[in-house]
Amino acid sequence: MNKLLVSPNPHIHSKDSTRSLMLDVVIALIPAVICSFVFYGWKEILLMAVSIASCVLLEWAITRFLLKRDSTVGDLSAVVTGILLGMNLPYETPWWVVVIGAVVAIGVAKMTFGGIGQNIWNPALVGRVFLLISFPTYMNTWSAPKGLFGVDAVTGPTPLGAIQIGLSQNVPVSEIVSQYGYSNMLFANIGGSAGEVCALALLAGFVYLLCRRVIKPWITLSILGTVALVSLIFWGINPARFTDPVFNLLTGGLILGSCFMATDYVTSPMSTLGGVIYGIGIGFITMMIRYFGSYPEGVSFAILIMNSVVPLLNMWFKQKKFGRK
Repeated sequence: MNKLLVSPNPHIHSKDSTRSLMLDVVIALIPAVICSFVFYGWKEILLMAVSIASCVLLEWAITRFLLKRDSTVGDLSAVVTGILLGMNLPYETPWWVVVIGAVVAIGVAKMTFGGIGQNIWNPALVGRVFLLISFPTYMNTWSAPKGLFGVDAVTGPTPLGAIQIGLSQNVPVSEIVSQYGYSNMLFANIGGSAGEVCALALLAGFVYLLCRRVIKPWITLSILGTVALVSLIFWGINPARFTDPVFNLLTGGLILGSCFMATDYVTSPMSTLGGVIYGIGIGFITMMIRYFGSYPEGVSFAILIMNSVVPLLNMWFKQKKFGRK
């Protein structure tokens, strides 16, 4: 009697599941979320609640009533999208703008392609960029954090925005950077979205994901290394016109994007070499937009552009097959 079992691949299984991986990402984001609540207060709590609830309810409704299949909200991917979308928005963003961003992120960028595992672009970034283009007034109104029980914050530009404004007025870069201080950028005392409020909290989450082997460091390190190298070259050429590497690494959405969004399984390359090239592209495009573009920040655009290149990278650079020498 033939005791061989014939079945489709894969034949080697892991204990990991989509839900367990997404849960690890949620846990990794908790320190940054808590910091955003502490520094930005109740408005940030409400914004995050609206963002998560909108993403979860939209995915449930689309799978239940449009796709006519079992709901996928249990895999927690909609929760992760909601958190990342909320962390990319100014804390004073109106609730209805947040809902529109969720509709674009879940309804257009994710479920239109068939749901998780089939989308081309990172859903949260698609939602964020759509809002940035459609509602620039809301998306470019930043306030410095004043704490959970603090008074109303004073509206002003982010450090990257201040650089752009200062350069248009012929103010030296060093003079603008000195107003913020690197310690404030690292520990949280600057204006920006929740994802910019505490670099240390984001890096702690990144270390957690590495320890849990949810992600590998190559994409993140290639992004950060490219940003540091490009900014070092330009800063060395003209320090009065271009910002230094430390400033570029600690400001904007670079750490959030490189640690949590560029490393998305679905929209990043499968091979190590492809991931490194992907990261280099993100870092280079980010710096070109920061230095020469009309927007002060370029991380979101850079990741989405390189998301589009991922199918080519997967075709050109293939990971060694399991069992092959």
